[in-house]
Amino acid sequence: MNAEKVTNHIVGWLKNYAVKAKVKGFVIGVSGGIDSALSSTLCAMTGFPTLCLEMPIHQAGSEINRALSHIAWLKKAFSNVSSTKVDLTPAFDSLVMTFPDVENEEDRFMSLANTRARLRMTSLYYFAALNGYLVVGTGNKVEDFGIGFYTKYGDGGVDLSPIADLLKTEVYELSKHIKINNDILIAPPTDGLWGDDRTDEDQIGASYPELEWAMQQMGKGKSANDFVGREEAVFKIYNKLHLANKHKMVAIPVCAIPESIKN
Repeated sequence: MNAEKVTNHIVGWLKNYAVKAKVKGFVIGVSGGIDSALSSTLCAMTGFPTLCLEMPIHQAGSEINRALSHIAWLKKAFSNVSSTKVDLTPAFDSLVMTFPDVENEEDRFMSLANTRARLRMTSLYYFAALNGYLVVGTGNKVEDFGIGFYTKYGDGGVDLSPIADLLKTEVYELSKHIKINNDILIAPPTDGLWGDDRTDEDQIGASYPELEWAMQQMGKGKSANDFVGREEAVFKIYNKLHLANKHKMVAIPVCAIPESIKN
């Protein structure tokens, strides 16, 4: 990949989109992970006002430190970058207390993980409306179009997605090119929704390079029967998640009413 040309292309695309949409700038959540670090830097490179939100909810200290370090680096490098910290922990805890108890705590745990992402989405759109900005997504190609590894109407609720056509390995390549902080480059990818140290690979059962391989094989029309051992296992993991999360990657189903029964 020609990192310089790809960087310039994305920055130009962001600029053109903002001009055509007649907006004043961008707002983006910065988590301390590689995807949000790259996306926020690309936004900053446009010269448009870029507001970085740090939105902890019972967040690990290491994630907070990486996010703050990246924001500090951005603000030093780009005069158009500003930041706001929105501690959503009290709002999250208050919301949890209003929900009734459930029998299966594991189901509750999963629902609350997605609730964190949706609280952050709500916050991003608050600041977007306040300032006339666009909400920028941070999902990459494998997450957004491969396994659907994001929260519907959470981190999937955005106005535009600058890196959604980049594989995770390409995200790392571009991030190294524009000199993203090393502590972010070496940190294991995590969605930060659980309040513990579990990584994306812990949740998914496969690494991003493995998932990229499976995505490519599916595009070639391959099936699990074409592989053995670890390759077969990875392909099955990818296919299972792709099918289970398909509803996130297609348009919302609309019940079409025939004209013949309307009249």
